[in-house]
Amino acid sequence: METRSSSLRVSLPAFVLIFEAVIVALYAVFVTYDEHADARLQNNHTNPMDNAVYRDYPIFTDIQVMIFLGFGCLLAFFRLYGFSGMVFNFLTATFAIQWAILVQGYFQFSHDGKIHLGVNNLINAEFACAVVLISCGAVLGKTSPLQLLVMALLEVPVFAATEWAVLKYLKINDAGGSILIHLFACYFGLGVTFVLYRPQLNDGHAKETTSYQSDMLSVMGTLFLWVFWPSFNSALTLKGDDQHRAILHTFIGLSASTLTAFALSAMLNKSGKLTMADIQNVTLAGGVTVGASVDMMISPAAAYALGILGCTACMLGYKYLSPFLARRFRIQDQCGIHNLHGLTGLISCAAGICAILVASEEVYGPSLYEIFTHRAPVEGDPRLRELQLLIPGLRPGLGRTAQEQALFQVAAVFSTIGVSALGGVATGFILKLPFLAPPSDDFCFDDKLFFDVPPDYDTPLKLQLLRVVNESD
Repeated sequence: METRSSSLRVSLPAFVLIFEAVIVALYAVFVTYDEHADARLQNNHTNPMDNAVYRDYPIFTDIQVMIFLGFGCLLAFFRLYGFSGMVFNFLTATFAIQWAILVQGYFQFSHDGKIHLGVNNLINAEFACAVVLISCGAVLGKTSPLQLLVMALLEVPVFAATEWAVLKYLKINDAGGSILIHLFACYFGLGVTFVLYRPQLNDGHAKETTSYQSDMLSVMGTLFLWVFWPSFNSALTLKGDDQHRAILHTFIGLSASTLTAFALSAMLNKSGKLTMADIQNVTLAGGVTVGASVDMMISPAAAYALGILGCTACMLGYKYLSPFLARRFRIQDQCGIHNLHGLTGLISCAAGICAILVASEEVYGPSLYEIFTHRAPVEGDPRLRELQLLIPGLRPGLGRTAQEQALFQVAAVFSTIGVSALGGVATGFILKLPFLAPPSDDFCFDDKLFFDVPPDYDTPLKLQLLRVVNESD
């Protein structure tokens, strides 16, 4: 058994209880209700359908399913790490959402210095939580729950500050979160795992295996993510035709990547059989690759092509790039987040930039300036008044050209990758502190270190090892 340093009896309760005390105090001082949840601004004569909860709550619940069931089941693929995969996901997600409400709210303080909380704030906090969970995939099985909580504690502020700066100063289009969710999460996670490199794990680990039951549970997580991904991609789009296109493009992209994943899995397997890891991960690639252009008029055919392209890049990444990065660059990406979120995120960003470059009024009509708000004419431009007659309420923009907007998108990609990687490296050094109870190499991918487990939890593995020993004799 591990040494006393791995015990959570003091460290985990102390960390959680102190955090909860701080949260209660900060919520009491800074958090109040928004206009849709404040009884002083609502009454029995208010039309219920004017309340944002009827518009936003369905999407909120869909993303909840993705975070707690989708991610939780997906991360339970190791045969001896099912408790940890699901439960640590539950713990980290709950922690990250509570923390993100405050941190993201800090960048959006209203005139009264308060965070006005509504369902929309919870959705934004869920996106921050998704960033943390994706990053945690890079170090799955190699970290303690206390390390994961500290990782969330540090990542959420870096993410919120990056999101605020990119949206405020670069003013980009990123409806599906390809830049600010997938790329940020990926390169932050890679930065962490680079610092937490374990040379003994490069040759594999006896417990780094799956079972029939764990693979089935993981595929259930994939199906939850697959079904609800259209809500994830469309949550931040304009309601109406933009959101409609986002749902259509996401479904088409996921469908294309799923079929392609089955074909490539059989083709790249020497025995011609399907690999469960491919079904669990690569089928989701299309949801990421359509993200940056998900609300644009890219055509259903382009969404389908992006699904195929993203799946192919993701599959090849798992087969060839991940082992290369582990051997040569000290990047042990446990869940392959660089393939599912990094490579596909870069493809998505490139597709989004191309879509921005060719966007014109001939294709979009006057709504071009609603989707690409920063291309709208500036205040005082006669063209703005003409457009406002067609679209009442259209706000002045920055008068950017398509080429200028595309350049800002490129700047956002590189700046996000740079900041997230540096943030991940810095976080990795903090996570190496011994009092955060990191598991030793022998106890990686094992529930027994942090859970009371049933006596038969490792029976299949013991029988397998015994069989190997008998055959060697």
